[in-house]
Amino acid sequence: MSTFSGDETAPFFGFLGAAAALVFSCMGAAYGTAKSGVGVASMGVMRPELVMKSIVPVVMAGVLGIYGLIIAVIISTGINPKAKSYYLFDGYAHLSSGLACGLAGLSAGMAIGIVGDAGVRANAQQPKLFVGMILILIFAEALALYGLIVGIILSSRAGQSRAE
Repeated sequence: MSTFSGDETAPFFGFLGAAAALVFSCMGAAYGTAKSGVGVASMGVMRPELVMKSIVPVVMAGVLGIYGLIIAVIISTGINPKAKSYYLFDGYAHLSSGLACGLAGLSAGMAIGIVGDAGVRANAQQPKLFVGMILILIFAEALALYGLIVGIILSSRAGQSRAE
């Protein structure tokens, strides 16, 4: 017989947080990659010499999935109810951590995709727009980074609900 300590339903919320972080971040990464990739392909027909320079939005969108993976690993390693009591507070902390990172990644991916698509097409017609496009992409990526930071902070709160 297992010696389970804590709330029996709490790990459900923790694992849901890990899944949410990965799924939503990857959805943002996929959307950003696809939308930017369409812009790169369209622009590549007119100006093939700019294709490699225009890959920046695709790479930035791909990084969003890594943020979700980081939080998912942090959360999943923190769920071990047989080694340490795992209460609903811990499960909710992990759920909110995953949602913060995942939804921030989804939002950033949508922004990167839209800006990347329009930006690389505009850059093909006016090369002076490249720096502005990169700055906008950096600010969009920063949104996901904020979600990652908040996710790490929230995840670190798990286990602090009761003194043991």
